[in-house]
Amino acid sequence: MTAPRHRRPSRDHPPIGERLRSERQARGLSLRHLAERLGVSPSLISQIETGRARPSVSTLYSIATELGVSIDELLFLDPDRPVAPADPRLAERGIAVVGPDGTHIGPVQRADDRKRIRLASGVVWERLTPLSDPELEFLQVTYEVGGASSSEHEFQRHGGREWGLVLSGRLSVTIGFDEYDLGPGDSITIQSTVPHRLVNHGTVPVKAIWFVLGRNSSVDAAAERSATRTRAAAE
Repeated sequence: MTAPRHRRPSRDHPPIGERLRSERQARGLSLRHLAERLGVSPSLISQIETGRARPSVSTLYSIATELGVSIDELLFLDPDRPVAPADPRLAERGIAVVGPDGTHIGPVQRADDRKRIRLASGVVWERLTPLSDPELEFLQVTYEVGGASSSEHEFQRHGGREWGLVLSGRLSVTIGFDEYDLGPGDSITIQSTVPHRLVNHGTVPVKAIWFVLGRNSSVDAAAERSATRTRAAAE
């Protein structure tokens, strides 16, 4: 009889603060200077760096864009990052990388071993890929009751394009001035450079699969920071 698999406790708070601080300092930016660029308080940046606060989805995108780093790498730190295999035949068999101990890391991400992080505003991201990929983000996202990608009237905007599929619950999606209500089985495509916001107005959590491609593509920095402006201000 096979012993039951026990779900390994996941980490809601990976040590992103140290990575954020090192990337900021490597660019010669003070807390105040970075905060001014992002339109937030220096105190918030300091609290994120010291692990006393969680960034919202929109703040996280703004930080990553300003520092020129991958969100995936910022959030889900892979220790002793693997390297590409010397033998190209490994890639053909779906073995993408070789770990520091020489073991091959295959293409399967087990549910029990997903990297997970809880962001501000009641949003949980679980990475669906075995390793960070700078070109894409493939996530299972949970929006807790009242959870949102950003605070009320605040929108996010970044490079690339994204696709979402709602598995359970109902998710409200605003793209520009258009609003959509998505239920189980509904999917949506978003041009990510258009200001958008996702929120759970329902009474049960929302679970969805989200795929973002090309987030690091070129977007004017000033336009990127305008993602934090409110629609009320635009009106």
